[in-house]
Amino acid sequence: MNIGQAAKASGVSAKMIRYYEQTGLIPPADRTESGYRDYSDSDVHMLRFIRRARDLGFSVAEINELLSLWRDRSRQSADVKRIAAAHINDLREKITNLEQMADTLQALINCCAGDHRPDCPILADLEKMTDDPQEQPRSGNLKRLPH
Repeated sequence: MNIGQAAKASGVSAKMIRYYEQTGLIPPADRTESGYRDYSDSDVHMLRFIRRARDLGFSVAEINELLSLWRDRSRQSADVKRIAAAHINDLREKITNLEQMADTLQALINCCAGDHRPDCPILADLEKMTDDPQEQPRSGNLKRLPH
């Protein structure tokens, strides 16, 4: 099947299929005599695997590792579990950071009168900067502002 058909069957866009091939995540597709990519059912199965892994938030590097394990019938499930466990730890850390950012923004919104006056605690907070940008909190943590 051609790249458009493979894209439709796998749920992975043709652009991403080309990218995965270019980066080595998937092997180069066979080519027809006229030079068009020709994908097999096995290729589509692999693309679906990649799509599902991407849907779960795995990075391309993690997917590459998972694909290697998927292809290796002598693999140990402990290796797969290790990758998944590390990934869920990363996801939980991101969730915590996002919740902190949301809390910070909510606190700023609560402090903002939202009226005709130009004073705005949201803008005031955004303009705050220490002498060293590396000292700025990155997690969204903010001291509570007085009301």
